[in-house]
Amino acid sequence: MAWYHTFFQGLPQDAWKAAQTEEQTQLDLELLVETLDFGPDDRLLDVFCGYGRHAIPLARMGAHVTGVDISPEYIAELQTGADAEKLSVVAIADDFLGVSKSKIGAPASFDAAYCLGNSFSFFPQPDMLAFLKRIATLLKPGGRFLAHSEMIAESVLPDYQARNWQPVGDDILFLVENEYDPLESRIDSYLTYIRSGDIQTRTAQHYVYTLAELRRLFTEAGLTVIACYGTVEGEPYSLGDEAVWLLASKEV
Repeated sequence: MAWYHTFFQGLPQDAWKAAQTEEQTQLDLELLVETLDFGPDDRLLDVFCGYGRHAIPLARMGAHVTGVDISPEYIAELQTGADAEKLSVVAIADDFLGVSKSKIGAPASFDAAYCLGNSFSFFPQPDMLAFLKRIATLLKPGGRFLAHSEMIAESVLPDYQARNWQPVGDDILFLVENEYDPLESRIDSYLTYIRSGDIQTRTAQHYVYTLAELRRLFTEAGLTVIACYGTVEGEPYSLGDEAVWLLASKEV
């Protein structure tokens, strides 16, 4: 079982939600609208959708959104919120790599897809290729895919931090100790969350790819990278930018 199957429970789950600001979510939405080239009644796929901070607003715009996430609690929150507003949202609690066709839909079902929130780096190369191939299979020809990561080599290695701590929200303290495995191109993280005397620990793994490696994997999966942004405002990526947004389209 992959580490992320059990990570988002308890304090880590609360901390992730507390760290997402309304300003960041709005900037994400603006980039999604500008890049994915979708219209009303189009079908969108939100991979690692969380509690629906993107899915709900996009459904309010008239899109039909399918969200997949490993956390049953997040999925329940998303579906409850969508149902309350009578929005066209299907929320699936499952691992995207293993979710059945009967749940997620037939090949070429979606007009566009996206994976935001730094979850794009969870996979070693075989799983990453399988992930991208599944995205490509589910997209219609010409459909676009936007992926976000803070763990590409050109971003994380120039300013690598072995230790860090920061407050999250009003009442959670987050501490992390990182170990970089150069032969695996992987960062193993040991995380501690503290709130009102409650201490919870987790481990996480993020695989570090160069942009060239990712482009080759996208191409092998049938996706053509058409843009590489270094800011959520859509500026071109430069070495050392804190994150990357890769925009790709399925081959026609």
